[in-house]
Amino acid sequence: MKILSVVGTRPNFIKIAALISEFKKHNISNILVHTGQHYDKKMSKLFFDDLGLPKPDINLGIRSGEYSEQINKVIAKLDEVIAGENPNLVVVVGDVNSTLAGALVAKQRRIKVAHVEAGLRSFDLDMPEEINRMLTDAISDFLFTTEESGNRNLLNEGITKDKIFFVGNVMIDTLLKHREKASKSKILQNLRLKKKQYCVLTLHRPSNVDNKKDFENIISMLEEIQQKIKVIFSVHPRTRKNIQAFNLNQKIKSMKNLILTEPLGYLDFLWLMSNSNFVLTDSGGIQEETTVLGVPCITLRSNTERPVTIKQGSNLLVSTNKEKVIQKAMQITDGKIKINKKIPELWDGKAAERIVKTLLQN
Repeated sequence: MKILSVVGTRPNFIKIAALISEFKKHNISNILVHTGQHYDKKMSKLFFDDLGLPKPDINLGIRSGEYSEQINKVIAKLDEVIAGENPNLVVVVGDVNSTLAGALVAKQRRIKVAHVEAGLRSFDLDMPEEINRMLTDAISDFLFTTEESGNRNLLNEGITKDKIFFVGNVMIDTLLKHREKASKSKILQNLRLKKKQYCVLTLHRPSNVDNKKDFENIISMLEEIQQKIKVIFSVHPRTRKNIQAFNLNQKIKSMKNLILTEPLGYLDFLWLMSNSNFVLTDSGGIQEETTVLGVPCITLRSNTERPVTIKQGSNLLVSTNKEKVIQKAMQITDGKIKINKKIPELWDGKAAERIVKTLLQN
């Protein structure tokens, strides 16, 4: 079996790491293609090193761009690669532009597609990721789901049962494998932090950072939260760009307990999250990781495509209502919120094993 795996962003790297490790165990030939959607070479290298990923066989060097422009560039370059390699199967992960582009090219070439992390739905078509998820699932041959909601969503959309495989979560495979290694990180010492005496913030969704008024609303929340607890803000390149564009630098610098960092490597960020009092985020993957870590997560969105993290995990879907977010943050720091600490079904570190077993049997 010859597989071609497509990745383009840091969350993709985390998901593909567990699969590549499993491919090696079974001597499956795998061609790793990095589209370059996240093009920061230093950050990409750091993630690849942390996760023990091999250097990509092919880097398309696409870089950033508008939605349709970026997808079109990936399609054009990836088509040449797939035509030359002629794999038996193309594996795509997650919900980014590279995911959809990889699936489209493979189907045009009449090559089967496996979508890892299929079926997740926010039911919000204003999210580019939601469109990517729906379109990728509609044309995939193997749909590997992480939670029961994914199975239901796919069946409701007319996907036949024989294509759906509930396998668990490869992102959690990677977390469990690297947890001990992450404990050797010096990030707490470097930032002069004490365990449970800080919170972590990540922010990157267009709905939160691309509009000045919406971004200022979040900054105003931080002004109050940082008076109670240190806030470590790992700043996404898109977010940093908008901080400059909206002239928010001075307001941010005036907050003594708000500490900005560059995007961190996987191991450093895992250790930072693990020892935080709580996490503020608009990321999907972080909702899953905090669930397994048992760390309260305040999600700065009005919806989530990962409902199991609310039903069974530590995720609190709060929205971006200033009063509600501040209230939850204060309740957590005061020890007044009890969170769920149940690990969702099949989030046991063996999802990649189940995926490869399924592919070999089919």
